[in-house]
Amino acid sequence: PTTIRLLGPKFISYLQTNFGAKIYFNTLIPFEDGLIKYGVISTSDLMADLENWTTLYVSGRLHKPVNILEQDQSLPELRLGLASNLTSALHASLLGLPEKFTPEELYLQLAGLSYSGDLRMLVGEDKNKVQNIVSAQMSLFEGLYDKRLKVLFSDSLHFHNGTYTQDKSDSSKLHHLQNLPSSLIELMLGKSKSAVIEDLLPSKNELLNKSSASDGLDPKLQEVLRESISTIVQRSSTPQALK
Repeated sequence: PTTIRLLGPKFISYLQTNFGAKIYFNTLIPFEDGLIKYGVISTSDLMADLENWTTLYVSGRLHKPVNILEQDQSLPELRLGLASNLTSALHASLLGLPEKFTPEELYLQLAGLSYSGDLRMLVGEDKNKVQNIVSAQMSLFEGLYDKRLKVLFSDSLHFHNGTYTQDKSDSSKLHHLQNLPSSLIELMLGKSKSAVIEDLLPSKNELLNKSSASDGLDPKLQEVLRESISTIVQRSSTPQALK
């Protein structure tokens, strides 16, 4: 950070907004009895990531429980963006899960979204990082997502004896697809031959009439979803690690 600072604010701004996850970190900052790091990101880039998953870097961190110290109340769009990001994470995670799963399996799926495709998970990072995050914060994950699950998925998701059962019909999958961020849909379109996914791109808010699910839904939908998320993470996290 010291060397970068010597190059001036214009260079730092250019580096921040054109490479990696569009966030600049200052690390090893003395604070009280320890060290902290902090990141700086523009409001427009933050909103783009929350709503469209352009990098899944900051938005992915916010899929996990965090302590928001202060929030600008003059930006109601930020509050909506934070909520939209959590809802998108649920739609993506439910698409990637089987018909029956436990709360822990759901939280592992949610927490793992932003690590899929991250090269640091192959070199240097603890291979049990996602499991450790979830195991230590089960109650916090529940507090973050439980109410949202009950409100948004009351008709398609049921909880009994410690297990969730979800509707895995094609219409339910289409509903999840329609509510995925646009950057993810675009990537899925490039990796899938699904006519349904193609039709979702120009108008995600309107379910286009299809004669039957076999006409469109890709049988490898989960694989396409996983690969697309990994692509978003990899193309932002790799250059970000070099900044």
